[in-house]
Amino acid sequence: MSHGFELKPAVAGIDPDTPALLQPVARLLHALNHGMVVLGMLALLVASCVLTYSVVSRYVMQASTDWQDEAAVFCLVGATFLCGAFVQQLRGHVGIEAVASLLPRAVNRLRLALVDLLCTAFCTFFAWKSWTLFHEAWAEGQTTSSSWAPPLWIPYGLMALGMTLLSLQLLVQLTARLNGLFKPQGGAR
Repeated sequence: MSHGFELKPAVAGIDPDTPALLQPVARLLHALNHGMVVLGMLALLVASCVLTYSVVSRYVMQASTDWQDEAAVFCLVGATFLCGAFVQQLRGHVGIEAVASLLPRAVNRLRLALVDLLCTAFCTFFAWKSWTLFHEAWAEGQTTSSSWAPPLWIPYGLMALGMTLLSLQLLVQLTARLNGLFKPQGGAR
């Protein structure tokens, strides 16, 4: 049973089983993911500053705060979705490994490939749906219902871009996983 303390730290990199054709895509995603993490960190910093300003202006200066909550939410949506592909590159999303120790190695490798396939399908659908929401918000000029009324294409665009990057990351990792399935297994991986 693993409790996490004996695990090696996750390192973002390109799986050696990634097919040669997808190596440039994997390198581009690697660079984009690091850029998105920097943007995500900045978005979290901006959200914390905006929320701090909101508290100070509302309770100390008795000023109205109609835009701060939505600005912070937009920043948090961006940070969450844009950093998803980076977390996936680390394979850092929550995974349940209770079954892994019970299965034979070959069956477990097949299970992991199936999980990657299902995750890729789900995230691709989510990305497609996000782009349709973005398009509707852009074409119809949709805004939030607050008095500030920022355009809804901003969070939908962040969500769509983030899910597209996550889908591409999953697709690259799925092809690497499938490529690795057909390689002879010499040592422990």
